Amino acid sequence: MLTFQATNENLPPNVIKQLAKELKSLDESPPEGIKVCVNDDDFSIIFADIEGPAGTPYENGVFRMKLLLSHDFPHSPPKGYFLTRIFHPNIATNGEICVNTLKKDWNPSLGLRHVLIVVRCLLIEPFPESALNEQAGKMLLENYEEYARHARLYTGIHAKPKPKFKTGAISESTTALNVDQSNTSALNADQKIMGPGAALPLPSPSPSPSVLVPLTVTARGSGQDQPSVVAAAVETGVGGSVASTVATTMTLKKEGGLTKAQAEKKKIDARKKSLKRL
Repeated sequence: MLTFQATNENLPPNVIKQLAKELKSLDESPPEGIKVCVNDDDFSIIFADIEGPAGTPYENGVFRMKLLLSHDFPHSPPKGYFLTRIFHPNIATNGEICVNTLKKDWNPSLGLRHVLIVVRCLLIEPFPESALNEQAGKMLLENYEEYARHARLYTGIHAKPKPKFKTGAISESTTALNVDQSNTSALNADQKIMGPGAALPLPSPSPSPSVLVPLTVTARGSGQDQPSVVAAAVETGVGGSVASTVATTMTLKKEGGLTKAQAEKKKIDARKKSLKRL
């Protein structure tokens, strides 16, 4: 709801009262495709956003205009200007609007609503005979397709509404972050399976030949522990690398156990021979 508390030295109180009534009506029930922007501090300047009518070269555009009211309004017509650049026969390059309603056909009984509707209708049906933009007027009469192409070009550059913020990039960043976290979790799981002292092969994106990874195992023999380094072939692919390493380690441990058992058996056999000699 609009509130009207403005005063203007250039406008008499009865005019301010009339304008307040009109602006309130425009705010509560705006004309189709028109939105009025009111400056409560100065009723002598009226702003409006006009949507380009469908089926015209101005479609999908939003054009801002202003009406300047003189001190003797409504006895004299307001002056209209487009603030958004537009290619139109009846709109000058400086934005001035040429329409009979704002000149010779003006009537003090006409209100702001009527003026705004006439200006929007001017976008639907230009009058090249009274052109302020001679290039646009001549083009409209001689080659409408070329005129429409120029008008659409101006609309696309100067009157295009701003697009909404895309969230696709955020979604893509979130997906990439989740993938990195999954890879980190898998790496930690492999390290737990291997144990703290095992060498973990790096994953590769494509199959590659086997490489030799040093594995440290403990061999028991001759009555003392002897660490030895054994080169084991381990696949460097992502799948099966951990299993291959664990299987190799288990095999080496079994061989170490057999060596220990054979040494103990030799000791027992030697003792038996000594007892027989006695």
